[in-house]
Amino acid sequence: MKSVLSVAVLGTLLSSVAFSAAAQPVAAPQDYFSNWPAGRSPQEIGKRLAEHFVTSPHQYTATLHYSEVGAWYGALTFAQLTHDEALRAELIKKFEPLMPGGAEANRIPVRHHVDDSIFGIVPLEIGIQTKDPKYLSYGQSWADRQWENPRPDGLSGETRFWVDDMYMSTILQLEAYRATGDKKYLDRSASEMAAYLDKLQQPNGLFYHAPDAPFFWGRGNGWFAAGMAEMLRDLPANHPQRARILAGYKTMMAALLRYQAKDGMWRQLIDHEEFWEESSSTGMFAYAMITGVKNGWLDAATYGPASRRAWLGLTGFIDQNGDVTNVCEGTGKRNDFSYYLNRQRRTGDFHGQEPVFWAASALLR
Repeated sequence: MKSVLSVAVLGTLLSSVAFSAAAQPVAAPQDYFSNWPAGRSPQEIGKRLAEHFVTSPHQYTATLHYSEVGAWYGALTFAQLTHDEALRAELIKKFEPLMPGGAEANRIPVRHHVDDSIFGIVPLEIGIQTKDPKYLSYGQSWADRQWENPRPDGLSGETRFWVDDMYMSTILQLEAYRATGDKKYLDRSASEMAAYLDKLQQPNGLFYHAPDAPFFWGRGNGWFAAGMAEMLRDLPANHPQRARILAGYKTMMAALLRYQAKDGMWRQLIDHEEFWEESSSTGMFAYAMITGVKNGWLDAATYGPASRRAWLGLTGFIDQNGDVTNVCEGTGKRNDFSYYLNRQRRTGDFHGQEPVFWAASALLR
């Protein structure tokens, strides 16, 4: 009788434990993206970098450089997500001289080239947020210009099959779609990305810098990762290119997991541990992973911790001035291993500032 009673009691206890375990709430994706160390939350980091950006001089080229454009776009999305009207007003005021006829109109890019055409995303984002037709029409003119002389296969005349293009080209068309609702812009962007996926993605899921530069350069891959994440935010489930782009994105994210350092960073050449940790690529990968977890494209239990480590690793490379350190300098393609190894590491370069804004915005969405 005693043994029967013991078995019954044990069974009751086990059932109680099982019920208790089952009753525990499953961790939501957002649980990976809260409880940040002091000074490391996306609100604090984004605000600090945005205030710094507003007063920063232009970098690099005589006309506005694409990395500054990307930072501007990121600062604007951060301002919108934090409902910071004063910051948005400052960002718009900073752009006013770059409108046609403005005091800095000589800095408006002129080439029919992806590096120049991305300029249009700033007036488009301002127009999306303010509904001001002046900015909307000006930004849309840049998106239309990009397809003035398409190739016979329907791709943009600016197509060159460099991995970088899959942010610079596609984000302009996406912003035009977001501003107008005209599906032609979304279809252009998706077709371009599918063609680049077919051309450049390697069996391991990563991307060569270009067909004649067979290296898995960090920021180059970052451009593609960020571009796919941006596009998947807008592509409807029934879009003919969505399955192809989602498959390429998931394959890349799985590859990146294998190469992430313990502190959350990725390296100048992703698959070489002897290379230095590079912040701009890490910021772009963080943006892509955070966006995937939050939208349910990626398994939260697997990619949530990796995304968190990436953000914490990245923000550890921001100095007391709000400048991102360990940023690879501007890099053209070259079939030369030592060329990538010996690239200079810069501080405060807009290539590094921009993906911090994107990642902060992803955490706040």
